[in-house]
Amino acid sequence: MGEENCSTVTEFILLGLSDDPELKVSLFLLFLLIYGVTVLANLGMVVLIRVSSRLHTPMYFFLSHLSFVDFFYSTTIVPEMLANMLNKDNTISFLGCMVQFYLFCTCVVTDVFLLAVMAYDRFVAICNPLLYMVFMSQKLCRELVSSCYLCGLVSSLIHVCLALEISSYRSNVINHFFCDLPPLLSLACSDVTMNEVLLFTVATFGEIITIMIILTSYLFILITILRMSSAEGRCKAFSTCASHLTAIVVFHGTILFIYCRPSSGDGADADKVATVFYTVVIPMLNPLIYSLRNRDVKEALRKVVHSKLYS
Repeated sequence: MGEENCSTVTEFILLGLSDDPELKVSLFLLFLLIYGVTVLANLGMVVLIRVSSRLHTPMYFFLSHLSFVDFFYSTTIVPEMLANMLNKDNTISFLGCMVQFYLFCTCVVTDVFLLAVMAYDRFVAICNPLLYMVFMSQKLCRELVSSCYLCGLVSSLIHVCLALEISSYRSNVINHFFCDLPPLLSLACSDVTMNEVLLFTVATFGEIITIMIILTSYLFILITILRMSSAEGRCKAFSTCASHLTAIVVFHGTILFIYCRPSSGDGADADKVATVFYTVVIPMLNPLIYSLRNRDVKEALRKVVHSKLYS
């Protein structure tokens, strides 16, 4: 692309998911419903874990932070997307674009590491049940969660700092519904090889590290479960892991599809669909997965509701 077609930009135009007015209305209503459920389910999970003494364990401490992060990164994306579906002016300032990506990336990376920490927690709980509360002390839990947030903040800052080095763009029209980095880099006039290599490397490295922690934890969990003589014990152990495994599969699958492959100009629509899944749908699914499949959560919710009704 010639240099004469390049310029600095002060704002970007987000194309969104569709130009069809009727489809926009349908998508708006659908995503508004999903976002409403996401907010209620995730904040409800955080409040329930905080007020119910039954859930004051390391497992639910990590789950409360997962719910908070899911709520926050969905809120970073969805309200802006909903507003753009109603407005003809789908612009976002350059600074707003950078902030949105930074917050989004921070939450996604934090989510990835939180899921790995939760796998380690399940490993300790099932393989060393008698020493569980000793190993998973409050101090260690706080340190693990803080490390997850720190990884998210630092990795996002690196990507944003490199993105700010891009001096000009051949267009200010982003073929996406929010400011994600790959479609933004595709508009740059300058060489963004370093940005793309770093994005691929950091995402792949993070995935490898966390997936190795998850696979190793669940390998030892599986061995321990198979050694159990009680069928009831095996079922209980499997049930405590099923929700977490479900959340891992759906989340990591989309991350691997979008970020852990070499960039190309094709497949933008497929990327948008996959991104919708993990920015809009998964934050709603996670608390539902953990609550619907978890006896402790359902019992704690029943007791809280009962106490409020008859207090």
